[in-house]
Amino acid sequence: MALGASHRLQDGIVAVETMTRFALAVLALASGVYTYLGVRSILDGSATSVFFAAIIYASAVSVAIYAFWSYMARFYPHVTGAAGRGAMIGVMALGCMMIIAMSSWLNAAALAGSAALEQHLAETLEDYTADLDQAHQNALAAQSLLPDIQRTQERFQRLSDQERETGALTGTTGAGSVVQLLSQMAAQLNELQTNITTSRERVTTLFDEGRKHLETMRTLVSAPGAIDPRADQFSAEVVALSGVITSLEQTSIAPSVKRAADDLSLGFIAPVADGQAADLATRQDQVMETIRSSVAAQSKVLSQAADEILARPPVADRRFVPLSSAEAVLRYAGDFIPSWAGAISIDLLPAVLVFMLSIVHASLRRQEQSLPFAERITAAELLEALQVQKALMANGVDIETALAEAEQREQSNIASFDLSGKTPRKGPPA
Repeated sequence: MALGASHRLQDGIVAVETMTRFALAVLALASGVYTYLGVRSILDGSATSVFFAAIIYASAVSVAIYAFWSYMARFYPHVTGAAGRGAMIGVMALGCMMIIAMSSWLNAAALAGSAALEQHLAETLEDYTADLDQAHQNALAAQSLLPDIQRTQERFQRLSDQERETGALTGTTGAGSVVQLLSQMAAQLNELQTNITTSRERVTTLFDEGRKHLETMRTLVSAPGAIDPRADQFSAEVVALSGVITSLEQTSIAPSVKRAADDLSLGFIAPVADGQAADLATRQDQVMETIRSSVAAQSKVLSQAADEILARPPVADRRFVPLSSAEAVLRYAGDFIPSWAGAISIDLLPAVLVFMLSIVHASLRRQEQSLPFAERITAAELLEALQVQKALMANGVDIETALAEAEQREQSNIASFDLSGKTPRKGPPA
């Protein structure tokens, strides 16, 4: 029964030998094709030079993979010693690493290069979208001061009108020093309000322009077709969008608000009281001092608000770096694990065949060792034994006597082992 199983295993090894070579050749060829596609994506130069360079490299990879796994399939199953088997496994591990380094990552670039480039463009799009939003918010931050400035300007203007018409502050109607000062403050605040409003229109225009660039970039990311032309156009849109973001950063009115707020207080010049009566001049001086205090308080509030706006972090400088498909696959390897698994499996699948052959050969050796010698001996070994017998007979050696003496000596050794419990020491052969 064991003899039949041994023969079936031996017949199976012979039967799959051709299939093994065919499988190794197909896998090596497939790896070479995808390696060729990956190499073409990273080489620069004329179309002819790129073509021949990629063909030569892919051919070398295919030959190397086929030769390596052919050697392993031929020798590894027959190495039985622990040291030899360990050395062969070390060689196999080294060869696998070299195959991954020269082929697998290029296979992954061919399988997922376009998708990896699209992901790179998509992540870049998200970054620039965030930058545009941040620049827009920074530019519009000063708009939050507009209601306070408008309210203060209206208050100064209203007091000026009331003083002119009813003498609400000094008790004397007319356009005197107080009216002149209040009108001056209202005019300055109105000018600042006009600047902020104009800035808002400029910010809105730039933001709309930036959104158009983002929309074009978004279309390029998801559009069908070859990735390289889309990536080139995407780069052009990035340059234009970067200019818009820079303009938004420079459009912020916050520095102007800061300077205007300081000018309200530092540049305050009160006119000389022009009242003819001493009592009126005194009242004008008191009112103008009150206006000075009010202007100083308003200036402080505006200056602090402008400082908070200026303290906002500016948009970080960002530079778009175009990637090749191979570089994109390496950078985003974690997102393309199935593609990497397929690329590596093409190159390392023969290792499974090698281990299968090794298991079958080991099982075959164990079965052959359990068979009687007469069933294990081959025809060549039988012919060699007959030649040895003829040589012994030619030298006058009695084979039957030698065999009897060897059997007697073996039985003596067994008896000695049974009495002492120790392994007998074997003597020199007869």
